[in-house]
Amino acid sequence: MPKQKTNSGAKKRFKLTGTGKIKRKHAFHSHILTKKSTKRKRVLASSTLVSPSDEGRIKTLLNG
Repeated sequence: MPKQKTNSGAKKRFKLTGTGKIKRKHAFHSHILTKKSTKRKRVLASSTLVSPSDEGRIKTLLNG
């Protein structure tokens, strides 16, 4: 039986933490930054965790 493949898009977008949670980046921080406030851009620059309801689906994409 062949090996399962990890989803290429998911492995570029998500990282696993040491405790097994999934880190992600915020959207809306790539372009058109002039109209966004400094505070908003600062918050978007930091990474956050994936919500628990989505964790299962993303783990299946990453585990391959």
